[in-house]
Amino acid sequence: MPDNKSPDEHGKPMFYDPEDRRIRSFVTRAGRLSAAQSRAIETLGPQFCLPYAKAPLAFDQAFGRTAPTILEIGFGMGETSAKIAGAMPDKNFIGVEVHTPGVGSLLKLIGEQGLSNLRLIQHDAFEVLTHMIAPASLSGIHIFFPDPWHKARHNKRRLVQPPFVALLATRIAPGGYLHCATDWQDYAEQMLEVLNAEPALRNTAQSYAPRPDYRPVTKFENRGLRLGHGVWDLVFEKRGD
Repeated sequence: MPDNKSPDEHGKPMFYDPEDRRIRSFVTRAGRLSAAQSRAIETLGPQFCLPYAKAPLAFDQAFGRTAPTILEIGFGMGETSAKIAGAMPDKNFIGVEVHTPGVGSLLKLIGEQGLSNLRLIQHDAFEVLTHMIAPASLSGIHIFFPDPWHKARHNKRRLVQPPFVALLATRIAPGGYLHCATDWQDYAEQMLEVLNAEPALRNTAQSYAPRPDYRPVTKFENRGLRLGHGVWDLVFEKRGD
């Protein structure tokens, strides 16, 4: 049996998926699940977590209403996701994350804040987009601070690459948007190049966009800004022609 594993710079295995011939952009880290996170998964997971399936997801059924739906890829521990969903109750939000502690953390926030407009899928975003999200069905997509894979030899593992962006564009409705943010300048430059090259998308700014009001500044981001680190937002719109 061939060995599909190769170590990353931290000694954790990266996986090559022979079925779709794709290098995955994430490492599934076990992490430590707190008692509160575990309890949230057990009590709130059945209501707010959607199982992965190779069939289009009916948003109306998943949320019990009809509303614009926004997908977030890689929500981490979910603080930003919860704040955005709480500030925009008229919209539906689907968060995709592979790491269990992050899922538990966001479920805990959902319970504490009484959020009803969030659903979570714990699965690979590429497969979720391919099989569960219908073409032209999303009002927006958020990708905030994805893993920068900062070593040059690992740049190919970055999420924002031309094939993936082309897939994202097919899932956004005309007039909808793709919002990416990163605190790594060379990744921001790569994102700008890749997004500008996608013919289905149009930049809403000259280059990088001002941070939209709906994206809160995290504690980590604030600390970086105080130290003089930059943050780059990119907001592109799906063309309607």
